[in-house]
Amino acid sequence: MPILVTGAAGFIGSYVCLNLLERGDSVVGVDNLNDYYDPRLKRARLARLLGRRRFSFLEIDIADPMGLARALNGQNINKVVHLAAQAGVRYSLENPRAYIRSNIAGHLEVLEFCRGCPGFEHLVYASSSSVYGGNQKVPFSENDRVDHPVSLYAATKKSDELMSYTYAHLFGLPQTGLRFFTVYGPFGRPDMAYWMFTKAMLEGKAIRVFNNGEMWRDFTYIDDVVEAVVAVLDKPPVTYVPPSKLYNVGNNQPARLDDFVDVLEKLLGVKANRQSVAMQPGDVVQTFADMTLMEHDFGFKPRTSLEVGLGRFVDWYKSEWIANTRAT
Repeated sequence: MPILVTGAAGFIGSYVCLNLLERGDSVVGVDNLNDYYDPRLKRARLARLLGRRRFSFLEIDIADPMGLARALNGQNINKVVHLAAQAGVRYSLENPRAYIRSNIAGHLEVLEFCRGCPGFEHLVYASSSSVYGGNQKVPFSENDRVDHPVSLYAATKKSDELMSYTYAHLFGLPQTGLRFFTVYGPFGRPDMAYWMFTKAMLEGKAIRVFNNGEMWRDFTYIDDVVEAVVAVLDKPPVTYVPPSKLYNVGNNQPARLDDFVDVLEKLLGVKANRQSVAMQPGDVVQTFADMTLMEHDFGFKPRTSLEVGLGRFVDWYKSEWIANTRAT
């Protein structure tokens, strides 16, 4: 039976599809290919998937009522990796309705689709470290209270967790939510700091360093994230009542923003023109994942250091992305 991956043209989604295909699974990918950022990047990710055996793709909006059920009728889906969402904390200040539609209405449609699949086994869905809000205790644990979000994006992700727990309780739908911490790597998102800094530094432009560089992020490399997603997918929480679990997926080693820029300077061979600015609304000073639960339940430990992961991104950006975008 094929595995459904929503957000298949997205950053994490495209890598998950590749991993599943390479281990022999059949995959149905869906995505609405919106223009939140450069669609060429989404097409480049899809190009790595299209034409592969056991992969099919459908361009649909998961938030359309019954859209998944109509499009996937007869596919016999019994596992779903739900990664489609409107991402970005800051954009949620500008376009809040996009987050309600994609992250809340879309999540509900995925839940209803799974509920209607006979013999359904497991839904793995993307949550976010943003749900921890301005929590002062670090590292962030899955047992911490997360009822004080500081952005609408965080509020929608917390809403997803609540809806999923409810469906697990009411209908016995096995589900696992993954709270991702600042995922980065080749083919990543252009609205993330590592991408924006790299682009600006190579173009000789200033970079905006928030809070005088006194911010910490638990940067997590894409290969480690995909390993965690697939490990979780293979182990539904069926022994829990209700069958619902939440896990952090982070690196467990936060990097200070100023030190992060130092690493980029060495990799790029360019001195950054740092422009110090105040923190933006919705932002937090620190993210830091407690990975005890993931290690205990799945034996998972992130392996990729920031220096190695950023080096891979920089190599890809300079050798592939710049060359390809100049050619189009």
